[in-house]
Order: sequence, then structure tokens, then C-alpha cells
Amino acid sequence: MILNVSSNCWILFLSLICVVCSTEALRAQVKDQTPLKPEFSFKANTQPSGSTLNSGFPDPRAVMLRSMTIPGWGQLTNKQTWKVPIVYGLLGGLGYYSVYLTREYHDYRAAYYNSFESNTDLRFGETRADLENVSPNSLRDQRNFLRNRRDMTYVFIVLSYGLNIIDAYVFAHLRPFNVSDDLSFNSSVSPSVIQHPQTGATPGLTLTLSF
Repeated sequence: MILNVSSNCWILFLSLICVVCSTEALRAQVKDQTPLKPEFSFKANTQPSGSTLNSGFPDPRAVMLRSMTIPGWGQLTNKQTWKVPIVYGLLGGLGYYSVYLTREYHDYRAAYYNSFESNTDLRFGETRADLENVSPNSLRDQRNFLRNRRDMTYVFIVLSYGLNIIDAYVFAHLRPFNVSDDLSFNSSVSPSVIQHPQTGATPGLTLTLSF
């Protein structure tokens, strides 16, 4: 069974964008319904709207739009420069591989079409020299394999582009979280007595967790 998934690339991409936009809309709705405490209030007219927060952290919405415009720009905004080579290495490698598969697919498609004596119009071009003596069945199978592999590569390119957006957007949300050494965790265990209507008093232990 031949799977042609190129038609699903834009569907996956649009679904990914809808999920990100829905998350942003929900965050904005919750923000509007929850009163802001004084320490988290914004300074009016200090910076352009949608650029950065007064705490010095970038606005997740602006980071998302930058990543959608230019892959890696959101990572630069989040001060994660080390991720930029990974983003372009992944997209560049997949892009180069897709070009290679496309060329191979065109060669095998032309060779398979020209393998029939009735096809003399060279519709897809001439047969490559090393494919002249290959059986039509082998040419057909290799053509179908290359087409499916190329289409899957297109899907991975779209997913990698979407992953670049999600990574920058999520990290922009997480940056303001306090992860300093001042965070502490304490636990204590103390004896207690549990009152039960049928069995009466039962000795037990109470576990207390303090953050």
C-alpha cells in the first residue's frame, strides 16, 4: 500500500498553530479574570506593547511570533543561543535530504515511464545511464519508496518548525519562575491519634511538608 502523506503537512502545521494560539488565548483570558498583585503589576508606557515585561523577561507572545517569522529568533530572545545551531542543523539537514530524495524520485519516475516502449515522448526526461537496464518492477518499487520517504521528510520539516515555535514559547513562560537556591523543602513526622467511630482511638503518624 502506497502512502502519500504530503497532503497532510499543512493540516499538521495548522493544527499545531491552533494549539499554540488556543493556549495563548486561554492564558490571556485567565489573566484578565485574575486580579494582579501589586508586585506583578506592569509599568505603563515604559516599553512597546508585546515586547518585554517590566521584570526583564520577554513576552511569550512576542517570542512565539518571532519564532514563527524566523526560526531561532525566539531562542535568541530567550538567551538560549546554543539552541540556534540545533534548530538550523535540523531544518537544514531535513531540507537537504528532501532535495536529494526529490531528485532521486524524479530520476526513477522518468526511468520507469521510459521503460515502456509505448512511451516515447520523454515526458519526465531521459533515463539516467545507470537505470537503463533495471527492470520496470524494480524502478516502480524504488520510485514509490522515494516518494513516500520524501513526503515523510516534508512532514518532519513541518514538525521541526513547529517544535522550534513551541520550545521558544514554553521557555518564555517558564523563565519568570523562581528556581533560585532560596527554595527549600522541609518535612517532619509526628505521632498522632486518629479517632474512628467504630474502632475508637488509633495511634498514627502525621507527615508535614513545608515548601
